[in-house]
Amino acid sequence: MTDPVDQHWADLLSPSRRNLLRGGGIAATAGLIGGQAFAAEPTPKLSPAAVAARTGKSPWGYETDRGPTRRPKSVRPGEENGLPDRPRAFTDIKSYHAHIYFDEDSYEKAVLIRKWSADRFAIELGNWNHEPRGPHVTPSFYFGFGTDLQPVILPWLQLNSLGLTILIHPNTDDPRADHLHYALWVNRSQPVNAYGMKKPDLAAGEPAVERIYPNTRPTIAIERG
Repeated sequence: MTDPVDQHWADLLSPSRRNLLRGGGIAATAGLIGGQAFAAEPTPKLSPAAVAARTGKSPWGYETDRGPTRRPKSVRPGEENGLPDRPRAFTDIKSYHAHIYFDEDSYEKAVLIRKWSADRFAIELGNWNHEPRGPHVTPSFYFGFGTDLQPVILPWLQLNSLGLTILIHPNTDDPRADHLHYALWVNRSQPVNAYGMKKPDLAAGEPAVERIYPNTRPTIAIERG
């Protein structure tokens, strides 16, 4: 037979009881048991799948087909408050990033492009990302380069991509737009999860635009026809 005190504690700390406490049914932050105070434990936030598993019902309800269709807020740069009244200056671009994507079947091509690039250009070469990182949803590596090299590196990558997907984006004061709206693609494009990227936090000492610090020592002159 269950001890009444144990059953009381079990009832008190059950998920439904916790919800009641959080809603202020007895005491949102404290209660009394035998004259002794206690603090209510926070209820963990459940995922929609966990809610469905507990209730046996859709966590979204049963009238989702009747919801309004609202126009989403624009995330296109310069259109947050309507169309811009003038174009941006091209000098807002301070540098570029090239992100070379690969997988378990094409990594040897990425190795070759990485070596060719480091041997020929004064670039900022990043580490290997063997798993998705940041807004990039597949393995990749990147290198940064100045605007002075853009007229050379862009056609060089077009001709030496070895069929890999390459994202080339500028660096301005708007990283989200750089990845989603100002980007160029070599070969096919792929999803980039950049919607959550924020503008630099100047108050925290972040630079207004990411800078490039070359770390390679090129030893081979670029091939010319």
